[in-house]
Amino acid sequence: MSDDSSARIVAGLRAWIAQAPPGTRVPSNRALTAQYGASPVTVQKAMHVLAAQGLVESRPGVGTFVRTVRTVRPPDYGWQTGALRSPRAPLPVLATPLRGQSPDAIGLHSGYPDRELLPERLVRAALARAARADAALTRSDTAGLPELRAWFAGELGRATPAGVTPPAPRDVVVLPGSQSGLSSTFRALVGFGRPLLVESPTYWGAILAAAQAGVRLVPVPSGAAGPDPDELARAFEETGARAFYAQPNYANPTGAQWSPELVGQVLDVVRAHGAFLVEDDWAHDFGIDTTARPVAAHDDEGHVVYLRSLTKSVSPAVRVAAVIARGPARDRVLADRGAESMYVAGVLQAAALDVVTQPGWRAHLRALRHHLRARRDLLAACLAEHVPDAHLEHVPPGGLNLWARLPDATDRDRLVRDCEAEGVVIAPGAEWFPAEPPGSFIRLNYSGPDPARFPDAARVIGRALARAARR
Repeated sequence: MSDDSSARIVAGLRAWIAQAPPGTRVPSNRALTAQYGASPVTVQKAMHVLAAQGLVESRPGVGTFVRTVRTVRPPDYGWQTGALRSPRAPLPVLATPLRGQSPDAIGLHSGYPDRELLPERLVRAALARAARADAALTRSDTAGLPELRAWFAGELGRATPAGVTPPAPRDVVVLPGSQSGLSSTFRALVGFGRPLLVESPTYWGAILAAAQAGVRLVPVPSGAAGPDPDELARAFEETGARAFYAQPNYANPTGAQWSPELVGQVLDVVRAHGAFLVEDDWAHDFGIDTTARPVAAHDDEGHVVYLRSLTKSVSPAVRVAAVIARGPARDRVLADRGAESMYVAGVLQAAALDVVTQPGWRAHLRALRHHLRARRDLLAACLAEHVPDAHLEHVPPGGLNLWARLPDATDRDRLVRDCEAEGVVIAPGAEWFPAEPPGSFIRLNYSGPDPARFPDAARVIGRALARAARR
């Protein structure tokens, strides 16, 4: 018998149990076998499922019964209040991009590409090979596999212009995802209670990492063109900060990419203040109309600490990233990572290296560019048609998101709830601001599943926004 037969019995008995009083005896396995025309093994499998779901209970020698709901004393965890005390820094609630969704909902909130945009064949083959290799049974070096460190250094080195010394493999520390790299960098280079300049808006995960590290965030206004160098210089002077976190390529959430002129101006400001630029190149592989231009390629004096992740472009199951830093900054980051996680699983490092060194990787990236362009343009067109009050300051040249401004009087939280009630999950923009947002925004991910449903999603958002305007 197939699993479908077992599922059919489970569904039938669930409906029966819903109407039966607690303690009612369930028909015997023999009776169920006759009723459903199934084998005894299939019926037994169905009963195991119902027992695991807590719907029935077996009494040896007597039979199986609808489970009796027992009222228990609610546990008292009040003692933990005194043991834990107040947190050292307030931690945000679970961010919207990390939330799940019902299977039939249209998800525009996630921060990850849909499975069909991943190099699935390459990933499966790489994981299988890594599982058979020595990496499956040996401990990796704390800094990472030498071959993978060399690959990360070589990737940045290819973008390095003449006259600038490219990074060496020794400058690379492999990470279990860029989120851990942000936490280590903030702890190692900024420190508890010290100021960190950040673009506003900026990546919600950086805000979370800063909160966990106890770092004090100082927002610097940033828009479709990036931050204002004069505002950045003023923030350095007023706060005495020694680090600036930014996303020069396809920033999350705005999709902004810095011009070559702005790159030079920001580097001049950072150097003049003896500071670090923490460059998060999370979207390096997601260029659409342009190609990523790492700022770190123009610095060999150790001012730029560069983070690049493969998690989103290879697979969310392969959480591998790297930080490239020079001098004592690299040593401090490495020491923090060693204390935090000791090393990254060798299997994941070997699999990631296998994927990005296959001939099919470059072909995948070329196809990905076309897929992202089609999705981005489709969602932008749907917004223009069905949500005319949502203003896109620009269509991003890369990345995964559209950043839309809504009328200032919009109740964002109510809008999000209304959309979700109609099966569309969106992300309110307030989560991307380290301080009070200057307006009402939403972030929409065009790399999620079901792009054919983008028009339906836009119509739902448009109706909800129209209702909000009438209120």
